[in-house]
Amino acid sequence: MKPDLTVLAIPGFIAAMAAEYAWQRRHPVAPGTRAGDYELKDTMASLSMGVGSLVAPYVSKALLGPLAKRGKAAKVAMTVAIGATAATTALDVVRKVRSDDFGRAGVVTDWDPRELRQTREPQEGVASSVAYEGKPVLRRITRGVAAVAVASTALVVATEWGARTTGEAFFGLTPLDLGDGALVATLAVLGWDFIYYWNHRLDHEVRWMWAMHEVHHSSERYNLSTALRQPWGDTMTLYVPYSLLALLGVRPAHIMNARAINLIYQFWIHTEAVRSIGPLERVLNTPSHHRVHHGTNSEYLDRNHGSILIVWDRLFGTFEPEDARPVYGLTTNIDTFNPVKIAGHAWLHLLRDVADGQSWRERWSYLLRGPGWADDQRQARARGPSAPPQRRRRDARRPPQCKVGRRSAGSGPGCDESRNDGLRLWENGCEAPSVLPCVSTSRLC
Repeated sequence: MKPDLTVLAIPGFIAAMAAEYAWQRRHPVAPGTRAGDYELKDTMASLSMGVGSLVAPYVSKALLGPLAKRGKAAKVAMTVAIGATAATTALDVVRKVRSDDFGRAGVVTDWDPRELRQTREPQEGVASSVAYEGKPVLRRITRGVAAVAVASTALVVATEWGARTTGEAFFGLTPLDLGDGALVATLAVLGWDFIYYWNHRLDHEVRWMWAMHEVHHSSERYNLSTALRQPWGDTMTLYVPYSLLALLGVRPAHIMNARAINLIYQFWIHTEAVRSIGPLERVLNTPSHHRVHHGTNSEYLDRNHGSILIVWDRLFGTFEPEDARPVYGLTTNIDTFNPVKIAGHAWLHLLRDVADGQSWRERWSYLLRGPGWADDQRQARARGPSAPPQRRRRDARRPPQCKVGRRSAGSGPGCDESRNDGLRLWENGCEAPSVLPCVSTSRLC
């Protein structure tokens, strides 16, 4: 069995981090003003996530492998999924009946829709879900069973999808075989890069995939150790299969090498030490482009998804140049260095939202629609039915809407006044713009 190239590259990763740390020591800045600086707890969390990502596939294979063999474990999982789905549906009906959600019985000709709406509308200040949910005990049971139904169904689907879309399985379906050679290896790398763009974009646009990918964005620092902050739950999501390349005649070994080359390339772009690489910025994904991808600035969210090439973003409308200093992390940071919490907190939030769903459409929307949609739903429930509707955010991780413009120069704590680091924000509903003095690398100031 050939060793994984990414594993062989580990000594190089460590040496590069040491060189980056040495560069930072030779170019000191005021504490808290450069997000690329190493911080012990953050670095250890990232390294722990990286080690965990190497172990996770073996643990996943041991735990979930039996589900893909269509044996006893698969039958049990399917039974649980079907049974929980049926039970949740029945509980939904019971809750509707008990909450009088079907309306009043009577003569159709005498029925007034306004009267029905009055019976269904809760009192002012009470969330609309309360009138629908019925008694607290029934609500808690429904929440738990619904979470089991969606989770078990998603797990069965993801496991079956992974088993059916391997490179070996697809290569066996085609009469094509391009053999070996430099051209085939190049085709594999380019093909992987193209599919990666779409999978990475879906990571940000589908909540199910974002729950896994959020791990990589959870650090408020940006250095080479951030590249190693990898998720542990790849096998619990769906992807556009890279094995599609096998249908073109690319051998599975070349596909796996392309994967390693893409991952190794992405390591070096997680740095603030390299500002630009000149004309190659137009073609390649670079530290500048990837800093944008990790930024939580509103204009940077869900941009620059490429791996080796940035041309896919330019072609498909997701490119954004680095014009302002990025503020790294999540729009709502998790404030923990515990690797287990980093790996699992997004999944727990996803399950909680699914459990709170009031219908099958809403439950599956929490899983399959964007994270921004889930935020809107939670805010709407908190506001109650009497509040005016809010415009839905386009972005999967977008904070409250604002327009962003440039200012001539930045000023304020932690800002370099010689750079154009200022941002002017026009908040929704404001007549006059509120001015932000600058954006530092670690905070809004």
